[in-house]
Amino acid sequence: MPRTRTYILLCLLLQCSITYTTHAQEKRSVWTPEQANNWYVQQPWIVGCNFIPSTAINQLEMWQATTFDTATIDKELGWAQGLGMNSVRVFLHHLAYLNDPKGLIQRMDIFLQIASRRHIKPLFVLFDSCWDPNPQAGQQQEPRPRVHNSHWVQSPGAHDLKDRTRYPALEKYVKGVITPFANDSRILGWDIWNEADDNNAGNYDKEELPNKTAYVLPLLKNAFAWARAANPTQPLTACVWQPKGNWGNIDSLSAIEMVALTQSDIITFHCYRNGPAEMEKRIRWLQGYHKPVMCTEYMARTIGSTFEACLPLLKKYHAGAFNWGLVEGKTNTIYPWDSWRTTYTDEPPLWFHDIFRKDGTPYKDEEVMLIRQLTAKP
Repeated sequence: MPRTRTYILLCLLLQCSITYTTHAQEKRSVWTPEQANNWYVQQPWIVGCNFIPSTAINQLEMWQATTFDTATIDKELGWAQGLGMNSVRVFLHHLAYLNDPKGLIQRMDIFLQIASRRHIKPLFVLFDSCWDPNPQAGQQQEPRPRVHNSHWVQSPGAHDLKDRTRYPALEKYVKGVITPFANDSRILGWDIWNEADDNNAGNYDKEELPNKTAYVLPLLKNAFAWARAANPTQPLTACVWQPKGNWGNIDSLSAIEMVALTQSDIITFHCYRNGPAEMEKRIRWLQGYHKPVMCTEYMARTIGSTFEACLPLLKKYHAGAFNWGLVEGKTNTIYPWDSWRTTYTDEPPLWFHDIFRKDGTPYKDEEVMLIRQLTAKP
């Protein structure tokens, strides 16, 4: 641990002592199937959740100095550990870095110390195409009552996405967060972009960027290159998630799906609908790439994606499993996606996401028992 902290401080000093340059840097190659599988056999069955502390409305509130809540993070990661989880998928944000680079790196290291004590390795997400396209640093808005992810924010937002002069700042962010941790064994991997081709229709239509994916595609390619220039020992990935098409048929892939699948060291995907049949079909498609497969989002009870239906199947295929949510909180993800259009006046009859209430009691005892059984946690 002391050696790791010394390395981080040296990297911070180096970042402060050099100016940003745009010259090409040598970067490592995409892992071959052999390299990817050699890494994967050294891991336990990877099981975890998408994590944000219940006291944070979004990524910025989680990571900014004034609202970085270590007590809640430690308590709630302890509940994840109690389920037998060994990883969490955690979203970063470029504004948190660009406004306070040294501070964010220090807070990431604190988070890693907490997670490591809980025997949990994070998968960090760098960019995200979902929800509010107009992120602002500083104090975040309060949640809209009973509305799912009412103030989760995109990274980069519409303004930065359409402005190519912002690329150097985004490159600085990608390299700036990976470089200090490029050899850190406490980190599982780096998820370059969450649902990159999500046009976010239906929630922020009037504020969304037209033809958004045309801006995302070149930036996704660059983001993979920037990440590789940091030469991380951990794998890079970006998920495929669109429920349409056959991911196993290269001719049916979109341009963004092609980048995600060919540039990822390990293969990740999302699957929320139609229960185990859909999950198994997509796992089998993706096994054709001969690399490790992880489902980095699933579990939406009201549309057939449940722990009972999906987690045993993911274990059968030794596919990594990250459900959405851990503790009900400011993100309001116990409410379904349709809460943007349907008014809820009370707790929904069936929670959409999340496992625990705020006091740590399980929403469903049988789910907690199943997770512990599958992870062999007493």
